[in-house]
Amino acid sequence: MAEQLVITAQSKQGRYEELLPQLKAVVEGESDVVANMANIAACLMETFHFWWVGFYRVVGEELVLGPFQGPLACTRIPKGRGVCGKAWEMRRTIVVPDVDKFPGHIACSSESRSEIVIPIMVGDKPTAVLDIDSSELNAFDETDRKWLEDIAALFTI
Repeated sequence: MAEQLVITAQSKQGRYEELLPQLKAVVEGESDVVANMANIAACLMETFHFWWVGFYRVVGEELVLGPFQGPLACTRIPKGRGVCGKAWEMRRTIVVPDVDKFPGHIACSSESRSEIVIPIMVGDKPTAVLDIDSSELNAFDETDRKWLEDIAALFTI
């Protein structure tokens, strides 16, 4: 396991390029999914200083809050509700530039302005979602989508 997170790049792309191999080292050999979720959330928060970073696990027909970094969060989200529920239902990443314009957005915090949600797939089954919120509008782009999907794929290794 990596003893300390080391990110020196200034650009978003560069930070992801440095972060991914370190995350691989953290999860390598660790079979506990919750522990891996906790460390990945912490590393993403430390690297990018997002408003909120965390996971929701699929439990039956709802998402249940898992490890996260940030302020108090919604505990349960029904399938198809909000950005997390939609990403789970649709089995694809959703990028929301302005959460106030997303139909059915669940406002756990009024500080959240934009969001990206990445489903974690094991085979063809979604088992969780990675949810990241920013206090800035338009915070997420294709760079985030690509790299966060690569990070979510660590759970299938």
